[in-house]
Amino acid sequence: MRLEAQTIARLLPHKYPFLLLDRVVELVPGRSAVGIKNVTINEPYFLGHFPGEPIVPGVLLVESLAQLTAVMYCAEYFPDDMDWTASRVASVDPAEIAAHVGYLVAIKNMKFMQVVRPGDCLRLQVVKRGSFENLSQIQVGASVDGRPVVDGVISVSQRG
Repeated sequence: MRLEAQTIARLLPHKYPFLLLDRVVELVPGRSAVGIKNVTINEPYFLGHFPGEPIVPGVLLVESLAQLTAVMYCAEYFPDDMDWTASRVASVDPAEIAAHVGYLVAIKNMKFMQVVRPGDCLRLQVVKRGSFENLSQIQVGASVDGRPVVDGVISVSQRG
């Protein structure tokens, strides 16, 4: 199952310039997802981070992974045979979708192994490891050209 940028924008309450996910290339609703974030020099945070040596702030790498996690959870509330085009998702009430986007609760054991720069294509991966009540532990990671750039665990609250 693939989700394009227009569909992701309909699923998540995040909007430009804070929508940090361009495509979902693999999705098992409620269980795992793989996504893509293409990093361009036009990202607004490069104006100040850092002039002359632009690098993606680590906190935004974590946010990209949290947004992919939100898509993974939102997809769980739609029929298995859902047509994931932007026009089909557009027919669903945005409030209904947003009701399933939880909150980032904790960041654990996050390791940053290399910097991410303009021109990089981030491959993001999230896997649900376990849950207790409405909290879930999500193993997260991202790589560029097959080299790991970040790895860790986030805890998220699941709504809905």
